[in-house]
Amino acid sequence: MSTRTLAELAALVGGGVSGDGQLAIGGVAPLETAGPGQLSFFANRKYRAAFEASRAGAVVVEQDEEVPAGRTVLRAPGAYLAFARISALFNPPAPVEPGVSPQAAVHPSASVDPSAQVGPFVSVGPGAVVGPRTVLHAGVQLGAGVRVGADCLLYQNVVVRERCVLGDRVALQPGCVIGSDGFGYALDLAGDGGGPRHFKVPQAGHVVIEDDVEIGANSCVDRATLGTTRVCRGAKIDNLVQVAHNVVVGPLSILASQVGISGSTTLGMGVVCWGQAGLVGHITVGDRANVAAQAGVAHDVGPGERVAGSPAKSDVAWARNSAAFDRLTDMRRELRALQKQVAALLQERKP
Repeated sequence: MSTRTLAELAALVGGGVSGDGQLAIGGVAPLETAGPGQLSFFANRKYRAAFEASRAGAVVVEQDEEVPAGRTVLRAPGAYLAFARISALFNPPAPVEPGVSPQAAVHPSASVDPSAQVGPFVSVGPGAVVGPRTVLHAGVQLGAGVRVGADCLLYQNVVVRERCVLGDRVALQPGCVIGSDGFGYALDLAGDGGGPRHFKVPQAGHVVIEDDVEIGANSCVDRATLGTTRVCRGAKIDNLVQVAHNVVVGPLSILASQVGISGSTTLGMGVVCWGQAGLVGHITVGDRANVAAQAGVAHDVGPGERVAGSPAKSDVAWARNSAAFDRLTDMRRELRALQKQVAALLQERKP
């Protein structure tokens, strides 16, 4: 992409320039490695030293950020978002190359839009539908009756099993699996004469991924036992996340790496679950609730509630308890000393 002046970039994100607005910007880079013709961003105080030492031609900062004398900055409301929009200008997605690779296997009953791109070793099953401008990279597998909307991007080795539905502008990172069997077994004590066994419950439902969802590498969304597992509009799911059968992930929710959600749990709108949080089944997490990293949630969480710890509780209560826990050894010594003092006093009072 050709260069843009800093003033032009500021106008695109509703910001302003302090310093040289005519500075030519040819790309974006981290604070530590950016050069005079590149733009970086500063939005976290932990990186203050890197900001002050950076050789970047300009840096995106919040509107009220204090900056070193002589530093050219682009001030914007929401520095990180502004930087993301500018970075998108310099890093556009690869253009769609319409056509079906001769090494792909497309069932005669499937429908692939002429504007879609189907890479080598892709398999498109019977009755499957691939929408306009959608890209299926090498090794993607679409099962029978799968429906993929417009402008979707399925990276290498994604699997979408039978009858699952993807909306428009869905992005699935490499190795993502949509519609794998839910984990359902009934204990059969009698068995069939060979002793007790776990009898597999048929996973007869499917998965619906709504518009503008992105799901990370090697994450799994299980098909419903009956009915639908649903990931709602605009949700973003990180790598290595497990979404079990009949779960509903609400609109605009965020699930960070290694989150696990058990069956039939419902997340409301804008829920955030941080890394390695685990939620048991059959609970409800209200709109805009926040679940801290490694929290273990075994009960309903109300709208806007913030929980942490395992078992999860109010993040304020968890912080207080954690602070007390760090002092348990000292408190134990103090308690023993007090016990000895009380015992001595009681001994003195004996007739």
